[in-house]
Amino acid sequence: MPRTGNDSGRPPLPALIQKIVMRLVFRLPAPVKRRLAGPAVQIDGRTLGLDAQLLTEMSRRTGFSLVVNESPEESRAAMENGRHALAGPRYTDIRSEDIAIDTAHGGLEATLYTPRHLTTPAPLLVFFHGGGFVIGSRTSYDSTVSFLAHHAQVKIMSVDYRLAPDHPFPAAVEDTMAAFEHAHRHADDLGVDRSRIAVGGDSAGGHLAAVLAQVAARGKGPRPSHQFLFYPATDFTRRHPSRDLFADGLLLTDREITWFADQYAASADRSDPRLSPLLGEVDASIPPAYITTAGFDPLRDEGEQYAEKLRQAGATVTLHREADLVHGYLSFFAVAPRFREAALESARAIHDRMHHSR
Repeated sequence: MPRTGNDSGRPPLPALIQKIVMRLVFRLPAPVKRRLAGPAVQIDGRTLGLDAQLLTEMSRRTGFSLVVNESPEESRAAMENGRHALAGPRYTDIRSEDIAIDTAHGGLEATLYTPRHLTTPAPLLVFFHGGGFVIGSRTSYDSTVSFLAHHAQVKIMSVDYRLAPDHPFPAAVEDTMAAFEHAHRHADDLGVDRSRIAVGGDSAGGHLAAVLAQVAARGKGPRPSHQFLFYPATDFTRRHPSRDLFADGLLLTDREITWFADQYAASADRSDPRLSPLLGEVDASIPPAYITTAGFDPLRDEGEQYAEKLRQAGATVTLHREADLVHGYLSFFAVAPRFREAALESARAIHDRMHHSR
């Protein structure tokens, strides 16, 4: 049924208190925030942004971790509970509608976000959430996706793909392909312009969008008009320098990356391009790419190397680095102005490319 904003329920009291405290802390004067965050962090010749450092320090003090007790179930529950503290305002101009996608492996659930005054047929971004292929959902990304739909003025279909380790590789790849093909096949029903259906996502979702774009470029079926890859993972086969530079203390840790990869890849050949798109064959026919990285992210180098790979192949690619931020910054847009600024840059990139692609 159509719904406005996020109707997933009132946040629990502890999450509401945490949200209020976070907002108050980030509104403090810069000198006070600096005292709370500690001395400026400098790594690789760069300085971590104050808001990013304060967020990492608060996370350290509260014992935050993406992986809880090595348990997928507990880790998923923690992410779902934590989303309330990060959630931004509801955008009343965004209409949300839950839809079902039939696949060979059963049904997938998705949510279609539509700006109310958007002219149809409209551009559509098929979006895949982050979470290391193990955690995360369209519910936990409701606020982020609503923000992007509002500021980019595009429809967004946010997809719940199957998660590892219950469904290891290549289950998520199969689901993302099915979701994209569903969007193309049902474009008229969705009020969508078939020539402007893009794919995108952040972290693991960015990885899946990159894989989908490669597979589609080699196939005979529909191809995305664009790919939007926000701090994506692109290489399961080796460690890049940023993995060691930013291994600990910056929200996404080396230990967590290893755990997520083991849950998803299991015993598969990690050189398979569907696991490591950095090793895939690409040429100029691949959809135009907008790739963002964070300066203090263990995944930074593999995302930037993927952009260079596309560039050398003759593809159209834009690489944008948020030099002072950490992995996952899109989800923090409501926490502090610096994160919102970065999220707005991403929304503008989507808007500019999808409204001028005819």
